[in-house]
Amino acid sequence: MTRLPARPDLGHLKKQAKDLLSLYRDGDPAAIERFRAFLPAAAGRSDPAIAQMALRLHDAQSCVARAYGFASWADLQGFVLARRAQADDPARTVFNWLRLVYAGDVAGGTDGARPAVAERLLQERPGLLGDDPYLACAVGDEARLRQVIGLDPAWVNRVGGALQLPPLLAVTQSGLLKLPAYRDGLRACAQLLLDAGADPKQTVGSRWPPASLAHPSATERLSALYGAAGRNHDAVITKLLLDAGAEPDDGESLYHSLDGSNTACLELLLAAGASITGTNALFRVLDHDDIEALRLLLSHGADPNEYNGDDFMAAWPTPLLWAIRRRRSVAHVEALLAAGADPHAKARDGTTAHMLALRFGLTDVARLLQPGGDEPLQASEAFIAACARCDEPAARALLAAHPGLIGQLSAPQLSLLSELASQGHNQAVRLMVELGWPIAAKGGDWDASALNQAVFRGDAPLARFLLERGAQWTEQHGYGSNLLGSLSWGSCNEPHPGGDWLGCAQALVAHGMPAAQPDPADADTVLIQGVRMRFSGEVTDFLLSAGAHGVEQATQA
Repeated sequence: MTRLPARPDLGHLKKQAKDLLSLYRDGDPAAIERFRAFLPAAAGRSDPAIAQMALRLHDAQSCVARAYGFASWADLQGFVLARRAQADDPARTVFNWLRLVYAGDVAGGTDGARPAVAERLLQERPGLLGDDPYLACAVGDEARLRQVIGLDPAWVNRVGGALQLPPLLAVTQSGLLKLPAYRDGLRACAQLLLDAGADPKQTVGSRWPPASLAHPSATERLSALYGAAGRNHDAVITKLLLDAGAEPDDGESLYHSLDGSNTACLELLLAAGASITGTNALFRVLDHDDIEALRLLLSHGADPNEYNGDDFMAAWPTPLLWAIRRRRSVAHVEALLAAGADPHAKARDGTTAHMLALRFGLTDVARLLQPGGDEPLQASEAFIAACARCDEPAARALLAAHPGLIGQLSAPQLSLLSELASQGHNQAVRLMVELGWPIAAKGGDWDASALNQAVFRGDAPLARFLLERGAQWTEQHGYGSNLLGSLSWGSCNEPHPGGDWLGCAQALVAHGMPAAQPDPADADTVLIQGVRMRFSGEVTDFLLSAGAHGVEQATQA
């Protein structure tokens, strides 16, 4: 592992990545070897195979980050920025460190925890935490907690520290619980606190905006159980809390336990009597391709016909309809039907589940819902079904037989372009656009165009395709912004692993989106047409370089 200098400079690190990429493109053997050594996608490949990978700047940045011992460029950048913050404002060093340990709904803000960065900072400054017992909770320092409890037994239920947390919640919400080096200590601290009388139902008000650390929400509560089961997915502490009397129906734990990589916490919550109806858990599990979690919920009494009239779900108000909308497998639909789901459920506009399956290209699901044969289809529905199953000859034949067919489609039908883009069904999206589908049609969870959906996902090839066929960066979405907002949220939060938000930015700028100018008031944001925006580091660098050197030159970087 390469050692970082005492005062790392982000600009210098960015230059390292650009120089590495330049050498790679020139065929330099040392650069190719460096990619093989540090970039997982290149590991074990031959020199010619790596040369043919067409690696880009984000690959070079990942390589540089891993060479310095970080899992990602975002972690390396976070570490350097944290170092800079320490130097600029030493008085806030501990608070800034805590914002890496705890997510924004605990620490205040919208950022996620970055435990690996927090760990690296702590390794460099082992005395950073001093003897603050609330900081000892964050790292799992059992000895310090024993000392404090011995002097003041009532402390176990006292709110305090820079984030104003009760001790048990400070343990279970700590992002360091995801790191093996801290896991045993944090588990031991949770057990110690419970044994010493800590209330297993400890909560704090959410600090997620518009709430804040200074003014937490009076209604949205975050529990210790939510930290263990819903955020860190730690089954050991989840069981400790439930055995001690934690409330499984805390409004967050069950729903967010479904975001984990296994079902252990979900099983514990269900065994403890967690209610499913009214939590949106059955709908949430269908957002993921997790058939075992779905079966668990159904086996514990989840209602397969539960009605959800929430604003963005009202068009697909039952689990069966939601499963079709999320393009889930035949196995998912079979599980719902076996549990009693109504195969004749209808969407808000009256469309049957069978017809929806055809609209979403799920031919096998459609057959399952109507085993006796397909219902007669109007020309418009037959055309949509052909597009969704990527049957170009059938779609073109229908258009030839019914001129003006696309212009007769209803708003729910037109929204399918965005819906399919949001699910990554790109072959169907491309076919629909080539056949003349209105490219700016909106749909999806946030009333967005297909281009917004592609950029949010970091799908640069689809974004380029849409832009080349007339999509515009000014297309609005339901949150009141345009592609700037989609690029900002996607690049900063990376909702889809492997997304190429830099490629999206390059495509957008090449098709008319304004480049960025430095923000004199904030080094972490940029100005685009006078609007302050925040993007990931590599996207910010590109947008600034596009503004300084011209679009064409920057896009080639």
